[in-house]
Amino acid sequence: MILEVKDITKNFGEKSVLKGISFSAQSGEALGLLGRNGAGKTTTIRIIMQLFPPNSGEVLVDGKPLSIREINVGYMPEERGLYPKKKIMEQLIYFAELKGVSKDVAIERANKLLDRLQMTEYKDAKLETLSKGNQQKIQLVTTLISNPDIVILDEPFSGLDPVNAMLLKDVVRELIADGKIVIFSSHQMNYIEEFCNNIVIINGGQIAVSGAIKDIKRSYTKNLVLIESDDNEAVKTALASIDFVKDATQIDSGIKVELLDGYDIKNLMSELSKLDVLVSGISLYEPSLSEIFVDYTEVES
Repeated sequence: MILEVKDITKNFGEKSVLKGISFSAQSGEALGLLGRNGAGKTTTIRIIMQLFPPNSGEVLVDGKPLSIREINVGYMPEERGLYPKKKIMEQLIYFAELKGVSKDVAIERANKLLDRLQMTEYKDAKLETLSKGNQQKIQLVTTLISNPDIVILDEPFSGLDPVNAMLLKDVVRELIADGKIVIFSSHQMNYIEEFCNNIVIINGGQIAVSGAIKDIKRSYTKNLVLIESDDNEAVKTALASIDFVKDATQIDSGIKVELLDGYDIKNLMSELSKLDVLVSGISLYEPSLSEIFVDYTEVES
């Protein structure tokens, strides 16, 4: 199954929120949908879920317009949408039935999911009596109880301690292994890198960058170099004398060097060999996903 978002635009009054968003996701993979608050992520998700239509563009599954009557979409929002004073099992059955699941099947699935997330003992408790992390797990059960084909997770690890985060990681891996389309939205870049091969970064209602994380990182490495040395001050002094060194910044792993366009690691190695400076290592610098995110979202498109 392939989900395609094709040239989506959306206006609210005179405000243009989405300005031609296009991307795709496929079964058995997780796609990272990233952007700063207000960039257009939530609007994009709501259009996929058909909560409101786009002004133009379309959402397709295997080349045909997405119908939520035929394709089940499960959404786990960042803000919880459950009833604090209702018992958990009652809510799970209710939300499953809204998606067309029979009561008997809903009870069976609820029990399996609660057991999987180590929440069985709370099934007759009221939601408000649970910790924030356990409420988050109930929100996930609500999302998955209808066995959705497309699973959209918005900040799913919010409020979870390390043990519960590990449990949720296993569930996400199972969803991917089961051939679900998983769209993963989070500001916690370590989780995005762990689960997603591909990302889409939205900025100002437009696609700032999209594609495989490894390819995006590789595009950065042409003029970024990491130098390791036991004498960082001597290295920085030497770098200051090289006219094609644009910037040199000391970081935890060494000195990150940015070169002017047209120069690369070979040019730098050649120049350093002429100077009286000892380095223990020199390699292409691979930026973190957080650095890439900041780079593409610092200035609104």
